[in-house]
Amino acid sequence: MAHYAFLDENNKVTEVIVGKDENEDGIDWEQYYGDFRGQLCKRTSYNTQAGIHMNGGAAFRKNYAGIGFIYDEVKDAFIPPKPYESWILDEEICQWKAPIERPTNDKNYYWNEEITNWEEVITE
Repeated sequence: MAHYAFLDENNKVTEVIVGKDENEDGIDWEQYYGDFRGQLCKRTSYNTQAGIHMNGGAAFRKNYAGIGFIYDEVKDAFIPPKPYESWILDEEICQWKAPIERPTNDKNYYWNEEITNWEEVITE
């Protein structure tokens, strides 16, 4: 089974469906579903995230598409919504990254956009 993302006029994902495997029955299903709905349709891989196929297969379009993702035609990739204004797109994996690395210790942190830095989660 394959998954397909429908895109609006700005290449923003509006819906993701389960459909026929690519080229099943000799049909280009991206084209078929797109024509049927009158929207651009792109196949997406449920097992691909950050440019890696989770089952060891070939990564496809960098990320599994979700509603609100943007399809970048040049990169042939789905890019998730930007979580914070200060975050930067990692062009290789098409994921957003904080401008400062998250601390690597046994404490929990959250991103504080006001100060553009990580803050420790304090639990009492």
